[in-house]
Amino acid sequence: MNIRANILLRVYLAFGLIVLFAFAVLLKLGDVQFIQGAKWRAMADSLSVKEFDIEAAKGNIYSNDGSLLATSIPEYELRMDMLAGGIQDKEVFYSKVDSLAMKLAQFFKDKSAKDYSRILRNAREEKARYLLIKRKVSYQDLKVVRTFPLYNIGKRGGGLIAIQQNKRIHPFKSLAFRTIGYNNENVKNPVGLEGAFGEYINGESGKQLMQRISGGVWVPIDNELEIAPKDGADIISTIDINMQDLAQSALEQRLKETNAHHGVVIIMEVATGEVRAVANFTDVGEGVYKEQFNYAIAGNQDPGSTFKLASYMALLDDKLVDTNSMIQTGYYPVPGNRKVITDSHPKVETVTVKSAFESSSNAAIAKLINEHYGANPKRFTDHLYDWHLNVKTGLQIPGEAKPVVKNPETFRSWNKYLTLPQMAYGYEMMLTPLKMLTLYNAIANNGKMVAPIFVKEIRRLGNPIKQFTAPVLNDKVCSEETLGKLKKMMEGVVENKGGSGHNVVYNPLYRIAGKTGTAQVADDNLGYKAKKQYQSSFVGYFPADKPKYSMIVVINDPKNGEYYGAAVSGPVFRKVADRIFASDPTMYGNVPQNLAGNTVAPEAKAGHSRATRKVYNAFGIKTLYAAKSDYFNTLDTTNGIIYQENTPVKGVMPNVNGMGLKDAMYLLGNAGLKTRVKGSGKVVLQSIQAGSSIGKGTLVQIELQ
Repeated sequence: MNIRANILLRVYLAFGLIVLFAFAVLLKLGDVQFIQGAKWRAMADSLSVKEFDIEAAKGNIYSNDGSLLATSIPEYELRMDMLAGGIQDKEVFYSKVDSLAMKLAQFFKDKSAKDYSRILRNAREEKARYLLIKRKVSYQDLKVVRTFPLYNIGKRGGGLIAIQQNKRIHPFKSLAFRTIGYNNENVKNPVGLEGAFGEYINGESGKQLMQRISGGVWVPIDNELEIAPKDGADIISTIDINMQDLAQSALEQRLKETNAHHGVVIIMEVATGEVRAVANFTDVGEGVYKEQFNYAIAGNQDPGSTFKLASYMALLDDKLVDTNSMIQTGYYPVPGNRKVITDSHPKVETVTVKSAFESSSNAAIAKLINEHYGANPKRFTDHLYDWHLNVKTGLQIPGEAKPVVKNPETFRSWNKYLTLPQMAYGYEMMLTPLKMLTLYNAIANNGKMVAPIFVKEIRRLGNPIKQFTAPVLNDKVCSEETLGKLKKMMEGVVENKGGSGHNVVYNPLYRIAGKTGTAQVADDNLGYKAKKQYQSSFVGYFPADKPKYSMIVVINDPKNGEYYGAAVSGPVFRKVADRIFASDPTMYGNVPQNLAGNTVAPEAKAGHSRATRKVYNAFGIKTLYAAKSDYFNTLDTTNGIIYQENTPVKGVMPNVNGMGLKDAMYLLGNAGLKTRVKGSGKVVLQSIQAGSSIGKGTLVQIELQ
């Protein structure tokens, strides 16, 4: 074969292979297009169209009196599709883009009209499908934006895309913040009611089809949801917003006065076990205190002398002593050990058991417990276990610490000489403040021990779907005889001059029963000798003759010299109890006439007139203001305090000076104002003068003292 024929053969062969390859490609294209077309189209759709979850609006959390503690409000992220159907025509877009830019500039006030126009025009040239216009836009503002040029061309016709995001807010800011809690993606362990009742509050997510466009951005196919979300249920808590405000302000003030590290106040309704207030504050530096840790339910420490109630209850119920039995105070050398237990003010004298309790003698109770239970310490610890002091209470909110109460059989750290007498006055154990309050509440509740509760009802669309009552832990913690003696002993702590709480807590208007407590706090693994650090407590209930509320105050590591429970925590208990008593006429009973005050109306906080009239009527005081208006303000005159009507007017700044936070927030909220709060107490300054014209969404700052 010559060279020419050889070349032609190779050319024909190569051409034939190319034709065959082209034919194979055509066959494959036909197969993909017509035979497997449905499969690949479905796959393409799955990659460019996807179903996304739409977050449901969380349910509200309300206080016991109906105040809103936590709620969700919709916020919107505004974006724009520059190729939307209604503005594909260039003439339509460019004829109105400058008008739109002017409206956006006037409304949001974050850019000039020229800047907005430039941004919109550039986005049009780049064929942007998801241009960001504004974040965090309220629903009211969104309604206004939808009336702007271009955006008023029907749904999505003008290119406006509004993406809803739910924002969780607390109208009362820091009040009961740790109890209300939070539950979001960034929190590993949910906190408070938000975390515990998430299955009810969170609701059920909806579904919406989204399409992926250039740049990998997902946008809604249309504004209609494929499946609408189901909003969460509402939680009715047991918190009383007025008591919560009072507890927090009193605790914070005392922490600053004593330069303490942290403190707790818990208020519980005796009969129901409903927790009315929980305040937890921690020093975060330079005299500033914030809620960072829930010491009330998770702050396990030696309770100190407040535990003596349990020790005396065991002794009395076992009939090993009586209140008139005699015992020596001052010091107690522990048999078989060099340890000498001494009183805080070691005065050696022989007194009754009742007096030893009232004066809080460590030596007396250590000797009594050691002598009567030393041969069989399990008999004593069995009492503590019967009262459920060794187990969690089973609270409705997460985070409860497990108590530590030793017994001689299962604890290797049990010292046969020291553990029992030291347990007698509240050492060698770990209990939370709420655990101690539960024990004292049982005495106030005639021996019936109930678990504290924080939520009493769950509602959906206003209808109850679940209700809660306090579980009964022990129907009768002791005999009626023992109960009566313990009550008298606790009343003596406050009423008798020798009682450890008399000088600070006693009030002649009503009776308080309780117990002081002072415990030296161990420094982690360094023990008690590393540095002197104390925990000061006062726990009790009031009115003593007909208990309605129990309360505990615990202040840890006070540094300004005083550290005894009565001196440090007693003033907080007295202040809170006095205010609660003054605001609840059902507790008044027979107030001595010489202590009830004169007939001139004393000054009351400005606010709701009905509550003030109720208090005045209980004391037989004639009010000095007209009763037509729901709200009032005070006028100081030479003739006494006169009250002036305060009727809110739409579009006019209300006068909230002198009001408590609850009334002030109610009026400002109804006026459509956004409020920033500073301080606690009653309003002393409002940034917008009363009587000024206002618009919805205007920011006003109020200061309280």
